[in-house]
Amino acid sequence: MRHSILAFVAVGLMLVAGPLAAQDAFKPAAGTELPDVALPPQLDRVLRDYERAWRAGDAAALASLFAEDGFVLQGNRPPVRGRPAIQAAYEGQGEGGPLRLRALAFSTTDTVGYIIGAYGYGSTPGDTGKFTLTLRRAPGEPWLIFSDMDNLNASPRQRNVPDTPSPE
Repeated sequence: MRHSILAFVAVGLMLVAGPLAAQDAFKPAAGTELPDVALPPQLDRVLRDYERAWRAGDAAALASLFAEDGFVLQGNRPPVRGRPAIQAAYEGQGEGGPLRLRALAFSTTDTVGYIIGAYGYGSTPGDTGKFTLTLRRAPGEPWLIFSDMDNLNASPRQRNVPDTPSPE
């Protein structure tokens, strides 16, 4: 009886430990940065115009890059829809700063497309976060942002709190 209980416990531990070990196999290596992709000029313009408006702290210029019924989907904030609401949301975010945007992937058809990318600030190496832009346009017209969703690569707590030993 005692051997069957030990065998049952051993099998149970293997069933639990197997999936846990498999989960670690799919985690990307820390500091792994995906390479940039070159964008066609009409898509690159969207990113460069966004950078310029952000750096200038120009909420009206940022909002003008969006479709009339576009969305801003930022972490820890409710969704914002429409140019007036987008402008108001950006007006409350301070002076801007030296934003850097880079593309990781993109695709377009005639009137819809997307850019997946990463962002950072100034000359600090590495990416602070990542974003997706969904794009829309009338045939032959410039691309407008339909939705902008971004989030940080690490929580503010992880980035700002130094490692300290846990109390024992």
